[in-house]
Amino acid sequence: MNRILMNVLVLMVCGLLWIVPVQAAKSPPKVGEILPDFSMAVPGESADRSYLGLSRGGSFKIPQIRARVVILEVFSMYCPFCQKEAPNVNRLYQLIEENPNLRGKIKLIGIGAGNSSYEVNVFKTRYGIPFPLFPDMEYSIHALLGSVRTPYFIAARINSDGTHQVIYSKLGAFESAESFLRLIIKSAGL
Repeated sequence: MNRILMNVLVLMVCGLLWIVPVQAAKSPPKVGEILPDFSMAVPGESADRSYLGLSRGGSFKIPQIRARVVILEVFSMYCPFCQKEAPNVNRLYQLIEENPNLRGKIKLIGIGAGNSSYEVNVFKTRYGIPFPLFPDMEYSIHALLGSVRTPYFIAARINSDGTHQVIYSKLGAFESAESFLRLIIKSAGL
């Protein structure tokens, strides 16, 4: 009898999990707000782990990245605008890494909305993306970020107390890597 009751309870709980929707944001994070809390798997590539300042295995959250500012690009492998913007984003990465005053202070990551690990790796290889990209096949991070269209850029300043605040949030390509970087530096107070 207890076994039957336990099975019924388990089925009820599983049923509720299907009914209760994932908590999705109604709009993208706004400047001044705290970036929604989410975790990602630590990258398998040692170069990506080193770039982010993470140790091997497990998961991490944005404030654990060793940087003062993290720029997230929400992209899709299938988005023609993301494909067109890739060289500009790569140029942004290059500008940051070549500047000794910025290297280590500003980091870039990409979130592949609806993309599998395979699709993210194809995008990374095809467009020579030098920074870590993360799959979001179930759109869970995408939903937390307001189900934004792509490409969408969010920059978050990581404060000394471990909190992180949005300093930039906008849909679409940026004018030039140089002007975008100047805007991020000014907004972050670097």
